[in-house]
Amino acid sequence: MSISALLSMGRCCCRCCCPRGLWMLSAPCCDDRRMCVCPGPRRIGIPVRSASLPLFSDAMPAPTQLFFPLIRNCELSRIYGTACYCHHKHLCCSSPYVPQSRLRYAPHPAYATFCRPKESWWQYNTQGRRYASTPQRFYLTPPQVNSILKANEYSFKVPEFDGKNVSSVLGFDSNQLPANAPIEDRRSAATCLQTRGMLLGVFDGHAGCACSQAVSERLFYYIAVSLLPHETLLEIENAVESGRALLPILQWHKHPNDYFSKEASKLYFNSLRTYWQELIDLNTGESTDIDVKEALINAFKRLDNDISLEAQVGDPNSFLNYLVLRVAFSGATACVAHVDGVDLHVANTGDSRAMLGVQEEDGSWSAVTLSNDHNAQNERELERLKLEHPKNEAKSVVKQDRLLGLLMPFRAFGDVKFKWSIDLQKRVIESGPDQLNDNEYTKFIPPNYYTPPYLTAEPEVTYHRLRPQDKFLVLATDGLWETMHRQDVVRIVGEYLTGMHHQQPIAVGGYKVTLGQMHGLLTERRAKMSSVFEDQNAATHLIRHAVGNNEFGAVDHERLSKMLSLPEELARMYRDDITIIVVQFNSHVVGAYQNQE
Repeated sequence: MSISALLSMGRCCCRCCCPRGLWMLSAPCCDDRRMCVCPGPRRIGIPVRSASLPLFSDAMPAPTQLFFPLIRNCELSRIYGTACYCHHKHLCCSSPYVPQSRLRYAPHPAYATFCRPKESWWQYNTQGRRYASTPQRFYLTPPQVNSILKANEYSFKVPEFDGKNVSSVLGFDSNQLPANAPIEDRRSAATCLQTRGMLLGVFDGHAGCACSQAVSERLFYYIAVSLLPHETLLEIENAVESGRALLPILQWHKHPNDYFSKEASKLYFNSLRTYWQELIDLNTGESTDIDVKEALINAFKRLDNDISLEAQVGDPNSFLNYLVLRVAFSGATACVAHVDGVDLHVANTGDSRAMLGVQEEDGSWSAVTLSNDHNAQNERELERLKLEHPKNEAKSVVKQDRLLGLLMPFRAFGDVKFKWSIDLQKRVIESGPDQLNDNEYTKFIPPNYYTPPYLTAEPEVTYHRLRPQDKFLVLATDGLWETMHRQDVVRIVGEYLTGMHHQQPIAVGGYKVTLGQMHGLLTERRAKMSSVFEDQNAATHLIRHAVGNNEFGAVDHERLSKMLSLPEELARMYRDDITIIVVQFNSHVVGAYQNQE
């Protein structure tokens, strides 16, 4: 049986319980209720793949396309011989592979539908007969694995002297591995041309990719404008007024898949221009000092405000009108670094992380966390939320470690369902396009919704002064941190960048290991040391470990092949989108800054 036939047998039937965020218009009904093999849970807890218009799907990086022709005509059992069983995947259905704690949105009882399989996934009835497919192993070859892992990698080497100052950044490597289809993560990197420094950021979307896409395009412009002196802002405004060419603000460093939305460029520019006009009016030019922390906070908050305002005002163009609504009703977290000489600022909204790799005097590596997760595991965040709302909401504002029992991150762009009043939500939905008005998710009001807004995009900004021992910075969405400990991340990147491997005693974690098995582990370790140079990109090397590491911390090609062989309908059950940027610092330049002072 083909994949499509098998999936079509068991698609879930209830539209109200299967909305994929804003863009799920309907779900195919199934006549056979024996099993449910929906395409896997998204990070938003809304599992069914949309049949409607994903505006950006054609341009999304999807490495599965590289190998899918190899398995298109194979049985599902050949793709993942023993681990593909899925009886899921409504919002309410339990899953042995993806606990609700890993989903951005938790299920709500309003959407409860109980789907349970009567038989194992590889068994099905046809006219009363019972068949079972024989599990067959399917592995990708090492070149196929490499082509998937390297499909979205990007590297940039920074010139040591850019005409204004000596850069403390040697360069950066970035990469993405999708689990959602299309991928909901985004990344951005740019050099500030009118001021000093570099901007780098990762963005983790939920309820679709619209918000993360918009934020990845727009946020750096808002930050760059916030950092500009008064005279430069006046010069830019005068150029627009007179129709002259504008001064370039940013030099982007993009992978070909990191596209910009041409249709919305004029709308985005007009909103940005309004922002810098207000900065001109507020700043008379008397003060020349720019506070980077304040600029980052203002840029984050202003962009989120513009996203909300654009959705409320709408647009006469039906395409743009639907786009701005999609952006506002979906959401995105952001973790952005601004590096200027030895001054490193990290602005974080949500649960992506920034980790500094520090090399100690003995050559070992240690991790320094430069961001805090904004979720229920952060006691200060919990306290902040409770103080912003009446005491009678203390037990309802966070339930089951989620905002109003639904949303995992406590700070995010977009997500107007947690920011607008109920009346405003209803008014925008009723006046919006039919795709919006007919969608069950957008019309759903969170429970105990009394005193909005419950969500903010204001970032928490951390400052760090770089030292010669600070070798690199890792920015990554939580798809990485869910699978790897921060110390392992820093050690793997550090060993990759230096080519030096500090061998620790092999830990077997309580397993009973025979002498032959121990010999195999040592042989594997030696092979791992020689294969480290397969990857020319530090982010790719990190993803290889995140997806392929076994219980002993070594990359297992069989496991890696299995995980990368999963079709897009199943991949999200086992992992999240992973987006990584590894920034390498120039220790000599950092040391020179330190000596000058």
